Amino acid sequence: MNATPETNKPAKSHPAIKSNKHVLWIIIGVVALNSIGMSMVLPLLPFIVGKYLPVKEVVFGMSALMSVFAACTFFAAPVFGALSDRFGRKIILLISLLGSVIGYVLFGIGGALWVLFLARIIDGLTAGNISTLFAYISDSTEPKERPKWFGYMGAAMGIGKLGGPALGGLLGSIALGLPFFVTAALIFISGLAVYFLLPESLAPEKRTQHLSFNSFNTFSHFQGIFSLKGVKLLLVLGVLFYIGLGIFQFNFVIFLKDIYKWGPALIGALLTLVGIFEIMSRAVLLPWLLKHFSEKFIGIAGLMGLSAGLGLILLSIFVPSVIIIALAVIFIITGEGLFDPTYNGKLSQSVDESKQGTLQGVNQSLQAANNMLVPLGAAAIYFYSPGMLYATATFIILAAAFMYAKFLPQNKPAHNLNETV
Repeated sequence: MNATPETNKPAKSHPAIKSNKHVLWIIIGVVALNSIGMSMVLPLLPFIVGKYLPVKEVVFGMSALMSVFAACTFFAAPVFGALSDRFGRKIILLISLLGSVIGYVLFGIGGALWVLFLARIIDGLTAGNISTLFAYISDSTEPKERPKWFGYMGAAMGIGKLGGPALGGLLGSIALGLPFFVTAALIFISGLAVYFLLPESLAPEKRTQHLSFNSFNTFSHFQGIFSLKGVKLLLVLGVLFYIGLGIFQFNFVIFLKDIYKWGPALIGALLTLVGIFEIMSRAVLLPWLLKHFSEKFIGIAGLMGLSAGLGLILLSIFVPSVIIIALAVIFIITGEGLFDPTYNGKLSQSVDESKQGTLQGVNQSLQAANNMLVPLGAAAIYFYSPGMLYATATFIILAAAFMYAKFLPQNKPAHNLNETV
């Protein structure tokens, strides 16, 4: 990992690609299609799993499927990220999308529980579409433009969350496997768009030049990325953020059901509010704020909003109020919408183009680890005390805000890991 003086400089732009805004909107369209597809199948998972397990074991089966997928993603994402640094973003994105198509088709076919696990394993082992899309955006934009486009990506995901579940429920009433086949078709269409409409974003001279055994070693990529001090601090900050946010995401519906005795209709209405504010915060509020404030200020404001929302949930345990719950959701989703894109923008600026894939893969791998561990930890604390769980989440996010304000400067130079990968 020896860098020469000239390789410490941020990579130069690729004018031909970076002036092509329609290419970026194609990426946003791909994200929206994928999000709609994935949101369609979520309401059907308990029913699909219920065909092969007794009612009391369905929750265990779903948890096992999620854990298997997250574990495969944990090991595969950094490898695919590094391969995209070597061979380019486009081919890796196509492989990842193809893996998802095969996974959803197998899930729709079903026939046995092991087929469902095979489907999630294939999808998990080819997971890399999100990290590769982030790397593509990083290749194709100037650093100051990245938070805005990362925000648009998040808004596209929010659009999928709004319409996907209702469409999935409608299609599932026709045939239980139909939403999975439709999702596979949407992702296949995304693949066609990538193949025919997207140019390669990583120029050959910017790619890593060699493959070695360590290219397929997940932990060697972790070691390489975490050896960079500025990057390490950012990733630790991201872990804190995703833990606090994950507690909300994995527990909030259970909280409303247990503490407030809400049914599916009220919970569904609140989740619609989540989708609306996710779109508004990322696609409308964030671009406006970026014109007037620094990325660091916006990031800290986002973390403070998120901590305020988690604190309001804690307050609602002692002062039951629908208004407090609604305000909590608005603060949390808006805070997430402001911090997440600016964090990913700053993360993308911490390395040059030749390591964007590896960095984003490690970041996605860390999120997969969170998806495995946070639900278990949150469930244990929640069983003991719901108040303690949300107090813990609030403290974690406040610690992240302090860390961001105290230890991370406004701008970091891009690192280049001039190494064999």
